[in-house]
Amino acid sequence: MAGHSQFKNIMHRKGAQDKKRAKIFTKLAREITVSAKVSDDISSNPRLRAAIVAARGQNMPKDNIDRAIKKALGAGEGENFEEVRYEGYGTAGVAVIVEALTDNRNRTASEVRAAFAKHGGNLGETGSVGFMFNRMGEIVYPVDKGEADAIFEAALEAGAANAESDDENHVIETEIEDLNTVREALSETFGDPESAKLVFRPVISAEITVDQALSIMKLVDVLEDNDDVQNVWTNVDWTDEIVAALDN
Repeated sequence: MAGHSQFKNIMHRKGAQDKKRAKIFTKLAREITVSAKVSDDISSNPRLRAAIVAARGQNMPKDNIDRAIKKALGAGEGENFEEVRYEGYGTAGVAVIVEALTDNRNRTASEVRAAFAKHGGNLGETGSVGFMFNRMGEIVYPVDKGEADAIFEAALEAGAANAESDDENHVIETEIEDLNTVREALSETFGDPESAKLVFRPVISAEITVDQALSIMKLVDVLEDNDDVQNVWTNVDWTDEIVAALDN
C-alpha cells in the first residue's frame, strides 16, 4: 500500500506541472460521459458522482462537466466511447495493466503496443498479467480531512477491508461490492473523497532496480500521456530505496 501511494505521489510531483490542463480535462470528460450513459442521476449513479468529484478536484469548469453529461444523453457530438483493457510486460518482466476509454479500438491498441515496444516491453493477451492483481475499491482522502485513527475506525465500521495513512493521504480499501456503501458512509462525516474508484492492487510484486524503475516510469508516463488511457497499473515493489532515489 505505502509503496503504491508513494509512487503515485512521485508521479504527481514530477508530472503534474508538465501536463496540459486540457489533456486532464479530456480524460475526466470521457469518464463522465461514459458514466452518465447509465444514468445522469448522481444520487443513483455512484460512478458518475465519483467522476464529477474527481473533475471538481481538478477545477474542471461546470460547463465542461455539463457538456460531458449532455454528450452521454445524445445532445452532444456523436462519439461513442467504449472501455478496453490491455495487459503486458514492461522492463524486467513488470506486469502492466492499462485501462482506456476509446472511440477507436484499432488506434488505441496500436498506440499502446508502440509504447510498450519503445520502452522495452511487449503487449500481451487479455489475462496475461491480470492474475497478478486483485480488483478492489479504493477511496482516497487528503491527510487534512481527518485524523488517521478516526478515518481508520470509520472506514472499518462502514465495511472497509483496510485503511492506511501516510504524510499526504488516507487510503481506504474495500471489496468491489462495498465501494459505494463505504464511500457514502465516509462522505457523511468527512465530505466527498478526493477519489473513489476500482483499482488493481498487485498480489505478486516485481522486485526491480532503480534503473529499471526509471524505465517503468517512462513507460507509464507515455501511456498516461495518451488521451485514450485512463489508468495504468503496475506490480512494481516500490521499496524505500527505489522511492528515495526517484524522489530526488
